[in-house]
Amino acid sequence: MTAKPMLYHCADARSLRCLWAAEEVGFDFDLTVLPFPPRAFAPEYKAVNPLATVPGWVENGRVMTESIAICERIATGTPLEVLGAEQDYWDYRNWLHRADATLTFPLAIMLRYTRVERPERRLVQAVDDYRAFFGGRARSIEAALDDGREWLVADRFTLADIAVGYAAFLATQVGADGELGEATRAWLNRCTAREAFARARQRG
Repeated sequence: MTAKPMLYHCADARSLRCLWAAEEVGFDFDLTVLPFPPRAFAPEYKAVNPLATVPGWVENGRVMTESIAICERIATGTPLEVLGAEQDYWDYRNWLHRADATLTFPLAIMLRYTRVERPERRLVQAVDDYRAFFGGRARSIEAALDDGREWLVADRFTLADIAVGYAAFLATQVGADGELGEATRAWLNRCTAREAFARARQRG
């Protein structure tokens, strides 16, 4: 019997994307919840992922550590995936890359210098600068939704909404929610009102 995939997760970390995607499509996997940051509080996890970052996804001897890649694995063959023949395919792929490289990155810097670092190492200027950095880039979400569309691409809820939705959700957790536009906030409310999102947070 083949073992189920294992997801290593910390509450509200980037691994929430993976957990949310799995809950949306009913993907069967095992879950290990770690304290944050695991490099400090779960050093044994380095045997799984030497970087000690989450997510970690172990399946058939393969270890994956990038949240978007794991989400793509989960979404393959489901309605969350936008296929190459669909008109919005390249917009979809662009959102998946933008979600982490452009939108989540500045929020991770804010998180580090408000919560992770020791008080004497926290940097107010870095937090302010990266909040503004995020705000400039979050305008792309607002521009995409400003025409009244319900979801980012393909006229349906897709992995793009999970990937970018996590970044917008994280903004509300680190004090950058003021950088989200009106249409973005309404869309984020639709995302986080989904039962799968609630189940993912409860489970994780």
